[in-house]
Amino acid sequence: MTKQTFLQGTLILIAAGMITRFLGFVNRIVVARIMGEEGVGLYMMAIPTLILVITLTQFGLPVAISKRVAEAEAHGDLNRIKKILVISLVVTGVLSVVFTTGMILLAPLLSQTLLTDERTLYPLLAISPIVPIVAISSVLRGYFQGLQNMKPQAYSQVIEQVVRITFVALFTKALAPYGVEYAAAGAMISVVLGEFCSLLYMIRMFKMKKRIKIRRKFSKYLQQSKDTLNELMSIALPTTGSRLVGSFSFFLEPILVSQSLAIAGVQTAMATKQYGELTGYALPLLMLPTFITHSLSVALVPNISEAGAKANQSLIHYRIHQAIRLSFASGALATVVLTIFAVPILTFMYGHGNAARFLTVMAPFFLLLYFQAPLQAALQALDLAKAAMWNSLIGAFVKFAVLVALATQPQFGIMGVALAIVVGVVLVTLLHLFTLMKTINFKIPALDVVKMIGLIALTWVAGKQLSSIFPESLSQVIPFLIILVIFTGMYVALLFLFRFVTKEELKQLPIFQKK
Repeated sequence: MTKQTFLQGTLILIAAGMITRFLGFVNRIVVARIMGEEGVGLYMMAIPTLILVITLTQFGLPVAISKRVAEAEAHGDLNRIKKILVISLVVTGVLSVVFTTGMILLAPLLSQTLLTDERTLYPLLAISPIVPIVAISSVLRGYFQGLQNMKPQAYSQVIEQVVRITFVALFTKALAPYGVEYAAAGAMISVVLGEFCSLLYMIRMFKMKKRIKIRRKFSKYLQQSKDTLNELMSIALPTTGSRLVGSFSFFLEPILVSQSLAIAGVQTAMATKQYGELTGYALPLLMLPTFITHSLSVALVPNISEAGAKANQSLIHYRIHQAIRLSFASGALATVVLTIFAVPILTFMYGHGNAARFLTVMAPFFLLLYFQAPLQAALQALDLAKAAMWNSLIGAFVKFAVLVALATQPQFGIMGVALAIVVGVVLVTLLHLFTLMKTINFKIPALDVVKMIGLIALTWVAGKQLSSIFPESLSQVIPFLIILVIFTGMYVALLFLFRFVTKEELKQLPIFQKK
């Protein structure tokens, strides 16, 4: 089984993430052009229900499997790995049957009452078969992650998107004459097919270099897996708790925003417009670098777990420090670009720069968000998933308290919502960091803090100079893109100057390896 280094695994996942994001963007364009706004609305109304059901079905097991398989692999314990796979397949299998059945039976109620549009029944029914597919693929994904082999997951993500794009136009066009709800159901069917083909690839990869025969003595291993189940649940339950906190916050936030802005005297139409500018324009840009930090966190869990199994404390500290350094390297550029060039970026993308005020206020603080996923992954790998869950819960509670306190004041209004989101991000990240400092005595060297401040300061000055020397480029797309390329080149040079990327890390990349 091919095993990659931490950096190699991260880069493979980053590359796959970039490709799937681009393909996903193409998919959204195709869907929007064929179905129109109404069809996309029906499609998107069914998605939150799907995400909630998948979250409950996966039960946080991919992270738990990744950690426990990495620990077992460190000791060469194949029996333990088989127990992990057997009990995980049983748990996710049972949950998928329960939630798929429940989703199908409750679809009429969900569409007519909660979603208030009975036409969403068809997308909900069409997407329900995906639950058992995702359940099985999540187990295999956690297994490959635990072996520190990120290629199957990366390739499967790309396959899923390619298949989805291939069939989405076919099904939506074929079903559109019967009504927009059937077209939305056709789009959902393409999603199911994409996930199914992705699963087939994962199964093939599992069988190609098969070290474990799952079906052999399945019942015997299941009966002996009580301790393994407890080990998995110690991570899976808090991880699910953290995700449910996020899902509930996502659900509750627009309700609190609308009520708070109403108290502040903001009209409903204006409140909806302002919230759309914040969540539809500003936040997606601020979240762009997170696919890099997510890749770091996925690769980090098995690496730290393996180091923990071997009682290698220095490697644990080094990996966390490396993840923070690389997260900063990717996030600092986005922070400066979004702060200095907020207006032209938004204008070129959306035709106006109304949301620039949110970017200039939030971007500097969102630098801490890019540390959050790797820090949470480190906590999960160190059996501190419960602490991570409590940190997320505290952050959500404080965020909503600040939101209500500020957004109800006319002088703050929608900016109070932005500030509340910032407070939540900063608080959770700092709580994760303090938990690591307390439990494993982790420290960020003072020299690194100085280098981070220096890099941000020099990058900021360079950006300001470019914008003042070439002011006319900020109003034209091509010159502006050239400015961004030059600015990025200067930033990369500073990264090497400040040693945020080392020669040893570069040597791990295939293009720098001697043949």
